[in-house]
Amino acid sequence: QVQFVESGGALVQPGGSLRLSCAASGSIWSIYIMGWYRQSPGKQRELVARVTVGGSTNYLDSVKGRFTISRDNAKNTVYLQMNSLKPEDTAAYYCNSFPGTSAWGQGTQVTVSS
Repeated sequence: QVQFVESGGALVQPGGSLRLSCAASGSIWSIYIMGWYRQSPGKQRELVARVTVGGSTNYLDSVKGRFTISRDNAKNTVYLQMNSLKPEDTAAYYCNSFPGTSAWGQGTQVTVSS
């Protein structure tokens, strides 16, 4: 089964930007929809953004206009460009297919704080 490794998370001030990367251990050509998820302590994991193999995207309403998901199928990598970050974006971010499989990685922590 394909495994995912997330990277790029950091501590950033409100209004800042980050670019998260998700490296897959195998081909993602056959994964029709890839997604970025996030989870904060005490809250349920939520889908932030998703992208089809052809590049069609959907976003959580609260991140529309600020986040951009993309995928490079040839590089087996999915990205999440995060701009105008807000404290409420603070969470551990994970990538996976949509719907998610059991192959959750360790995630990458994004902390937005002044």
